[in-house]
Amino acid sequence: MRDNITLKCTECGEENYIAKKNKKLHPDRVEYKKYCSRCNAKTVHKEKK
Repeated sequence: MRDNITLKCTECGEENYIAKKNKKLHPDRVEYKKYCSRCNAKTVHKEKK
C-alpha cells in the first residue's frame, strides 16, 4: 500500500525529497511546505508524476 514518491519544488523545479505515502488514505497528489536548498527558503513541494 505504501509507495515512494518524489517531491518537486514548485518555484525552481528541483526534486529535493523522497517520501512515502499510503495510496489508500491519500489517493490525490500531496503537497508539503519544505525547505529548498536552491531557493534557500521554505517553498511548496508537490508530488511528481
